[in-house]
Amino acid sequence: MTTHTLTTAEADLAYDVIGPLPTADGRPPLLMIGQPMTAAGFTTLASHFRDRTVVTYDPRGLGRSVRKDGRSDHRPEVQAEDLHLLVQELGAGPVDVFGSSGGAVVGLALVAAHPADVRTLVAHEPPSIPVLPDAEAAERARGGVTEIYNAKGAGSGMAAFIAMTSWQGEYTPEYFAAPAPDPAMFGMPSEDDGSRDDPLLSDVSWAVSSYRPDVEALTAAPTRVVVGVGEESAGVFTGRTSVALAAQLGLEATVFPSHHGGFLGGEHGYAGKPAEFAATLREVLDAT
Repeated sequence: MTTHTLTTAEADLAYDVIGPLPTADGRPPLLMIGQPMTAAGFTTLASHFRDRTVVTYDPRGLGRSVRKDGRSDHRPEVQAEDLHLLVQELGAGPVDVFGSSGGAVVGLALVAAHPADVRTLVAHEPPSIPVLPDAEAAERARGGVTEIYNAKGAGSGMAAFIAMTSWQGEYTPEYFAAPAPDPAMFGMPSEDDGSRDDPLLSDVSWAVSSYRPDVEALTAAPTRVVVGVGEESAGVFTGRTSVALAAQLGLEATVFPSHHGGFLGGEHGYAGKPAEFAATLREVLDAT
């Protein structure tokens, strides 16, 4: 693995290349992207693709990538332009892209803006609220998480986030009437450390979950778009957004093993089934 920095006017973007460039077998590099997850979250998944050149990166303002634009918000359109520059820097486009969560949203924005950059996009569980039939209620639920985070800190905010993202079905009056969950239920501390800069719990990433995919641009692109959904995500927030988006694109969501982070190893929190996940991802990519 070699680590590099792509310097732009607005950010210094750290990225890692695992394998040779140009690629040894003629296949395009496989770019793995997350949001707000950094390259570190793809360590296990990348280890299952030793036969391919894999590229990972830290989005601007996260991990090793330093912002110089004076902003703290995370916008898919902005990150898509960063990725466009990265693909150009690699000199190996079009690339294959696996996008997880907010990274899937950024991947959709990249294809909409620069379709020639991507051969295949696998968008795994993009949390795009506007595609939901209960989008207004989902926005209210998201706002409730941030409100609890601002009032009580990270432990309480994360407990509220887990409750929101694991709720089955549409956000009903029963959801909003339920008391805020106790962080101890999830093994988290209730003490407030005073920080309010978490990119997942604050409002700095709302532009990601508020992003409405450009269905017309995506269907017109030469890129093959695959929307992935975890087998354990049926009926919950990102499972519903995935199925809804796939339907809008005239597709069926492709089922992957495990949950929202099904590719994660034990070193990254709630482990999934990374070997099985990687096998499914390989089948999807090889079907190109």
